[in-house]
Amino acid sequence: MYAIEAKNLSKKYGEKLVVNNLNLKVKEGSIFGFLGKNGAGKSTFINMITGLISPTSGSFKLFGNNEFSNKDIYNKIGVLPDYSTFYEHLTALEHLKYFSKILGVSLNKEEMMNVLKLVELEGSANLKAGKFSFGMKKRLGIAQALINNPRLLFLDEPTSGVDANAALNIHSLIKNISKQGTTIFLTSHNLDEVEKLCDDIAIMDKGVIKVQGSMEELRNKYKNSITLHVKHSKLLKDQKKWLEKNLLSLTKGLTLGDEYTELLVDNEEAIALVNKLFLTKDINVYRLEVDEPSLEEIFININMDRYTA
Repeated sequence: MYAIEAKNLSKKYGEKLVVNNLNLKVKEGSIFGFLGKNGAGKSTFINMITGLISPTSGSFKLFGNNEFSNKDIYNKIGVLPDYSTFYEHLTALEHLKYFSKILGVSLNKEEMMNVLKLVELEGSANLKAGKFSFGMKKRLGIAQALINNPRLLFLDEPTSGVDANAALNIHSLIKNISKQGTTIFLTSHNLDEVEKLCDDIAIMDKGVIKVQGSMEELRNKYKNSITLHVKHSKLLKDQKKWLEKNLLSLTKGLTLGDEYTELLVDNEEAIALVNKLFLTKDINVYRLEVDEPSLEEIFININMDRYTA
């Protein structure tokens, strides 16, 4: 089942088309990365999905339910906005109690403590939010988004402004929440974070989805060649001559050194053939590394296309 299915979804403000005939599917239980420059239409799309605004045209489904056809489904959505606002005079526990009442969720103290334990704030349950670090506030925001035990969780920039250690803790938290079956819809400007966490990724530009898929699918779409680095035992003169002759037929580019070789190949099958050639001549391969396009390179590639199209 899909957690989100959007079909020809559009939103127009006056003459400005912010979301343009968008089609998107998010698998239930996945961590889904949603990327795009500021003004790409990401927030407008999310606001339609969460029921804050209505589409101009098109439709969407949440867990198989048409939008607004099953109001109960919205009680199973959690949202962490980029900048969560807290009441500095309230403790973490008091925050959860307050927001659970707003949501109409009945939680006892033990249940609220379990939510705080999940985000590693149980030791700060009675500490006022005004004394929280920025990273602690991020985790409290996630706890707030989890109090209704959501099936679908929207996280907007969950690690922005936090230090490296806090970011790693939040990454671990996101993975643990996902393992429990919650679908996570993640927006972030930290492309390395999205690459590491997300099962599937969509990149949005000017109201449309430019590309969607797993990192492997995105790499296959945007890589022209694979750069292969081989560290090997020192080559004898005849070994080097033989390798050069045989490797040239497999590569688009070759730099053959005494103990280090760099090659450009078209596909992964060629990598296995390269390795076999070294082994054929009893050359020890100590390390074989493959350079593949990162999410950052793919993102830049897509945004460059818009200027050259």
